[in-house]
Amino acid sequence: MKAILFCRVSSKEQEAEGYSLPSQEKFLKDYAKRKDFEIVKTFAISESASGRHQRKLFDEMLSYVKANDLKIIICEKVDRLTRNFKDAISINEWLDEEIKRQVHLVKDSLILHKESHSQEKLNWNIRILFAQNQVDNLSEEVKKGLKEKSEQGWYPGSHKRGYKTIGITKHKTWVIDDSPESMAPFIRKAFELYANTNYSPKQIRTAMFNEGWKQKNGKPIPLSNIYFILNDIFYCGKFIWKKEIFSGKHKPIISEELFERVSKKLKMKNHSKYCKHDHLFRGMIFCEECGCSITAEIQKGHTYYHCTHYKNCSQIKHTREEVIDGQIHDILGEITTTDTETLEVVAETLRSSHAEEIAYHNQAISGLNKGYQTLQERLDTLYIDKLEKE
Repeated sequence: MKAILFCRVSSKEQEAEGYSLPSQEKFLKDYAKRKDFEIVKTFAISESASGRHQRKLFDEMLSYVKANDLKIIICEKVDRLTRNFKDAISINEWLDEEIKRQVHLVKDSLILHKESHSQEKLNWNIRILFAQNQVDNLSEEVKKGLKEKSEQGWYPGSHKRGYKTIGITKHKTWVIDDSPESMAPFIRKAFELYANTNYSPKQIRTAMFNEGWKQKNGKPIPLSNIYFILNDIFYCGKFIWKKEIFSGKHKPIISEELFERVSKKLKMKNHSKYCKHDHLFRGMIFCEECGCSITAEIQKGHTYYHCTHYKNCSQIKHTREEVIDGQIHDILGEITTTDTETLEVVAETLRSSHAEEIAYHNQAISGLNKGYQTLQERLDTLYIDKLEKE
């Protein structure tokens, strides 16, 4: 009779102890040979497969058996065939449709079919119950471990742009990626551009693409990724896990103050709307009387600013952009200090900012040079191939 094999390894520990998929498959093939079964196909699930993929493969196995009118399914044990009641019901329904159909669970010394004795069915149901309990217990332990890790200040997730993990499994920590391909300098620059200029996320993406920040396929970073990065609190030293904010132990890429400025600006602006003009003070000035934002419009070649009057407000005067610019210039010109400590702090901040700017440009140049070198190598290869053909 024709049969299929269904193999599953549930953990890395089992693989380390010799219960690998090849060894399990060999064990089942030896059993099939003793029973004089012809193996037509083998379905195997490794420990690294996700729950969704495991479910998909189980459904494919059952569909294959039905489509080819096979009568025999051979598996090592109950918990290798199914680990939930839904799959068990599917097996029971398949068995009940025809008397010749059988499920051989070799190590459990159990052969199920339509007319199995009540004791055999009880054995099957009890083992399913234990398999389901094992899955539930494992899920509970994993959740407890992730909760404990987050409370210790380490993000339990699997990926953050601009960072990498170091250390052994279950004890990995997050550090800023310092490789030539790292996104960290671009991420820092994106925050600074959004906070200190009138750049929209779309304009930031274009600017960063020109500096060398791109996907592996050479295309610009998706706009949704730019929005996600600008909204991610992880980059200022915190993280969110299960809707709760934790203080992280990882080194931040940006300051918390910069992140707050960006967050406030994101909430204030709606970049999904088309904006024809990019005015100098757009989104930066608010009415002192009512608190509403100051909007700008162009009249007779000049830009005028006025209150939006979303609330009752008596301010109706329109002010030209040059006047506002002059007022700000005069105010900034009056700011002076002779305090040595303050001047030193300002100088140190400028030096730090300049150093970061140099590091960013060096990173961008390195990425562009690497891309250029790759393209040059491809051109050389094409040229050589063409010469050989001629």
